[in-house]
Amino acid sequence: MCSLEKRGNIYILTLTGSDEHRLNPTLIDAIQAALSRLRSELTSSSSALVTTAQGKYFSNGYDLAWAQSSLSRLQLMDFKLQSLISDFISLPMPTIAAVTGHASAAGMILALSNDYVLMRKERGFLYMSEMDIGRVVPEWFMAMLKCKIGDANARRELIMKAVKMNAETAVERGIVYSAHQGSEETLEAAVGLAEELVKRGWDGNVYASNRLVLMREAVNKVEGKTKSKPKL
Repeated sequence: MCSLEKRGNIYILTLTGSDEHRLNPTLIDAIQAALSRLRSELTSSSSALVTTAQGKYFSNGYDLAWAQSSLSRLQLMDFKLQSLISDFISLPMPTIAAVTGHASAAGMILALSNDYVLMRKERGFLYMSEMDIGRVVPEWFMAMLKCKIGDANARRELIMKAVKMNAETAVERGIVYSAHQGSEETLEAAVGLAEELVKRGWDGNVYASNRLVLMREAVNKVEGKTKSKPKL
């Protein structure tokens, strides 16, 4: 489901396989386990995390097929994603998403939970699919989008028009940090950025605290939703 590789002070978290990397409890638990392992290995040295995925998709959002049998399943999936996003936000290091395929709905939120998003040019898009599939955007998704996308017009296009935004447009709108030609080039650029940030030698706890200040509105929404775990 996912792997965690360490290259010096850079960690690379990869969603493995050629499927859509739909976010269900099994995949979310696997990612959280990888982050837990990462935390356990941290030293006093500065580190960074790059998250990427194999195949056509970065993540195609929630596993709605798994959740369709009951409302409690959807609530559990949402709860677990909130917990995962909280883990990303609290990581004591710079985080970078190397988006080499489609990132839709919850998958886009996963990408945006990173400090920087780098994206492949010729394949893949950012897409909030809720309007097209007849679902209401969760309030905590909107809080994340407000923190990460300063352009209100871009947010409106993504939410109200369900625009599929390619890498170059996303760079122009200030959503994506940079765009690159292929998947290998995108990952290499993400690792290169991670190396630059590690060289700054920042204190990880201070870095995480400043991220929490920057994202306070989203953090409040996420933490407010993770108080009690739904039951199946």
